[in-house]
Amino acid sequence: MSLKSLVSAVFLPLMAAILLVGCASNAPSSPEMVQRALAMETRDSVDQYVLGATDVVRVSVWRNEDISISVPVRPDGMISVPLVGDVRASGETPERLAQSIRAKLSEYIREPQVSVVVTSMGSHEFTDRVRVTGAVRQPISIPHRSGMTVLDLFLNAGGANQFADLNDSMLYRQVEDKVVAIPVQLEDILSKGRIATNYSMRPGDILTIPERSF
Repeated sequence: MSLKSLVSAVFLPLMAAILLVGCASNAPSSPEMVQRALAMETRDSVDQYVLGATDVVRVSVWRNEDISISVPVRPDGMISVPLVGDVRASGETPERLAQSIRAKLSEYIREPQVSVVVTSMGSHEFTDRVRVTGAVRQPISIPHRSGMTVLDLFLNAGGANQFADLNDSMLYRQVEDKVVAIPVQLEDILSKGRIATNYSMRPGDILTIPERSF
């Protein structure tokens, strides 16, 4: 899978869903869905890295250097390991992948000790980013960092332009197969110090600031 295809598969569906939501209404999602979205983990996803296509992993088998390999995750999500053949890597953490390989190798090697190290993190180049669009001075897409908030992202975009309707801002977050619209009162954050909606950002989040209606 090319990098262009990866972007299309991950980022474009989310943007399309956001555009459909925006065309239908500017209303937030239900309170239940908003609370569910806000309850999601917001740490940098590298804390629990999930493998994907284009990642490269080093599979080491103790005392069996001949079957230890460095291999990319293929577009179909698989890697090929000597003796056991194809093993699914996409969607797994390195620890779970090591356990899967260990179980398969146990048919050939007594008590194999397997470790998996990610040597190239290509699949998260776009999925681990956050974005701000709309009435800002500079729409941006930047890597997510643990602890990043709505205000951090907004300031990285240079703040609002003269047409911004800050208190109608919306944070869009993917929750399984749904895009949840979370209302953000940026004007209250900036001018009144009310930080209740200064939410922590999650990888993949998109902050939008609409223009005022004249």
